[in-house]
Amino acid sequence: MKKATRILALVLCAVMCLGLFVGCGNKGKQNNDTPLVVGYSPFNSKFSPFFSETAYDQDVWVMTAISLLNGDRQGAIIMKGIEGETKAYNGTDYTYYGPADCEIVENTDGTVDYNFKLREDLKFSDGEPITIDDVIFSMYVLCDPTYDGNSTLFALPIEGMDAYRSGMDTLYNLMLAAGRDNTDFTNNKWTEEEQTAFWADVDQAGVKFVQAIMQYCIAQGANAEGDSVAACMANWGFELPADATEADAFNAIVAKYPSLAEAVDAEKPEGTTFTSLLNDYETKYTKGIETGTSAANISGIKKTGDYSMTVSLTQVDATAIYQLGVTIAPMHYYGEKAKYDYDNNKFGFDKGDLSHVREKTTTPLGAGPYKFMKFENGTVNFEANDSYYLGAPKTKYVNFLQTQEDDKLNGVVTGTVDITDPTFSTTAVDAIKAANKNDDVNGPAITTDTVDNLGYGYLGMSANTMNVNKEPGSDASKAYRKAFATVLAAYRTVAIESYYGERASVINYPISNTSWAAPQAADPGYKVAFSVDAQGKDIYTSDMTDEQKYEAALQAALGFFEAAGCKVENGKVVSNPEGGMDTANYAIEREALIPADGKGDRPSFMILTEASKALEKIGVHLIVTDLSDSTQLWDTIEADQADMWAAAWGATPDPDMYQIYFSGMDGKAVGGSNYMYDINDAELNQLILDARNSLDQSYRKTLYKSCLDIIVDWAVEVPVYQRQNAIIFSTERVNMNTVTPDITTFYGWLSEVEKIELN
Repeated sequence: MKKATRILALVLCAVMCLGLFVGCGNKGKQNNDTPLVVGYSPFNSKFSPFFSETAYDQDVWVMTAISLLNGDRQGAIIMKGIEGETKAYNGTDYTYYGPADCEIVENTDGTVDYNFKLREDLKFSDGEPITIDDVIFSMYVLCDPTYDGNSTLFALPIEGMDAYRSGMDTLYNLMLAAGRDNTDFTNNKWTEEEQTAFWADVDQAGVKFVQAIMQYCIAQGANAEGDSVAACMANWGFELPADATEADAFNAIVAKYPSLAEAVDAEKPEGTTFTSLLNDYETKYTKGIETGTSAANISGIKKTGDYSMTVSLTQVDATAIYQLGVTIAPMHYYGEKAKYDYDNNKFGFDKGDLSHVREKTTTPLGAGPYKFMKFENGTVNFEANDSYYLGAPKTKYVNFLQTQEDDKLNGVVTGTVDITDPTFSTTAVDAIKAANKNDDVNGPAITTDTVDNLGYGYLGMSANTMNVNKEPGSDASKAYRKAFATVLAAYRTVAIESYYGERASVINYPISNTSWAAPQAADPGYKVAFSVDAQGKDIYTSDMTDEQKYEAALQAALGFFEAAGCKVENGKVVSNPEGGMDTANYAIEREALIPADGKGDRPSFMILTEASKALEKIGVHLIVTDLSDSTQLWDTIEADQADMWAAAWGATPDPDMYQIYFSGMDGKAVGGSNYMYDINDAELNQLILDARNSLDQSYRKTLYKSCLDIIVDWAVEVPVYQRQNAIIFSTERVNMNTVTPDITTFYGWLSEVEKIELN
């Protein structure tokens, strides 16, 4: 049951996720006082540009904010926002505006300057003018040594960043590191009484943490109300005595990991953070404690005028542009104007003390199209910001209404919701068609807009478990994995069409179709995944039936098994690469793990089961294990004991592959997610670094195509599907002519929310 929504994702892209509001200006009166109602999943009330944790909370503050840089429909950054940039998409020219211009200068010494020029007529919704000081304040909050939100701006190679962040840590981190049994209080950082109180706070938070896990298991249907701690924790991957308490369960969680911090991060249920359960976290434990010397400022963040600044990086980083377009937060609101003096290294708050910023977490304020009014009774209320720089919104009021998943679609049908995002299942499609009474998802009752999900589904293999003679990168090992991959790939189309219908498509490279780096069918060298045999010849012809293709895939698999060193006789594999048998009955036996709730409910389940049946014909046993508890999947992968598995990746607009596939130039893994595949390829590593160190998108796309070819050659990942997400609108109540046209993954309906009118 654990981590049913565990995300394996690339680095969070701040600008594409947060900086949404771009488009042409909008003039005219607001049409009426009837609110536009949007159905949302429940909020956590962290409506802060610095500390929000869920996408739903994020959308609340995004309504009230603007970012330094914005993006277009294809995820590219708008570099000339002040005058605007016109770009074609789907045959139409669109002009995009933003609060600032950005010029990137690559210097001869390898450093890179990002020169920003801010519009001089911007105002926050409370009337205060926006200057570059607000941008600098926002960056310093995100780079503070005690900052613990989701932004990773501080991880960029900005000049002077390490010097500024060194010599300080939070009281929370220091007390955790010292441990419960610390007896050294000579450092004067805390007293024995404070330490005792801290660990008592940790203990009570631990009980709440386990209770949150139990409630999650109950909500997901794995357990029932009243089940014991042991019963619930069994579905979280922990075997405990029948009379175990919440405290016992928490101790078991902590004992599994090197540190408490790692334990609560790895085991947290969706929507819960351990620090939020502490009674005194924000008031006592987030304050910075000096542990050494540090710089007074970040030398690479330089004010050059009232409306201009430069951020200097020590090296090229292609992903930096997405991080540098920070949300412009009002320093006079989130910080303290009396504590801002740029020339004297004062940036709107005391270094190491973000308490004033945290105080505003539930009540956002910014320069966006709407003003936050209140959140009560499950509804976030917004009012139009008439001073919005792209024009006053057409609809005066907008409400975000907490709506359970099962009620989203019905809310649009019954009139309580105007816009929402139901799970785009077959059931939902049928219900939409029924509401429209025209056998279409678009009609007089409901208009449906679909976009590709920012991510993709795949089948993975571990090179460390699926190899020949313990040589994961050898030609024989690659051939061994390709034998399985070829058969699996053959059943993708029938499985995905069966599960998703028209709501997903089969992909042929391990990259989301939303990416500008994704190979297209018309590109030179494009290939259907695993469609050539061991001699490099095409397996399929255009006139083959499905059954003929399945048989051709099996014959190609036999060729790969032979290339791996297996013995093949009479159309069957009769020995493994070592010349023996994996089991008494099979020369080769492998297992594929799929978290399909124990009932086959996952897109790739049919692929695995059909491939298993086919492989049986050639003497290969593929065991398909359907897990009701996804804990076993991730634990098995992390223990380097998984052969194959089904999962999905999240993605960002930039296709940087460092986190997933880079293994370190010394041939050793350096963290990230490559531990799953265990690729160790020097050429791939260099290509990833070369692509990261270039700002030329065309050049990077060429490099990434080479990366993808290498990954496919290693056969550790079978790309499967690109699914769609849906937004539905009430055709009766929303003037669809005013909704953002050509909605994409990177440019949603909120991107031009100020233009939407009701009928």
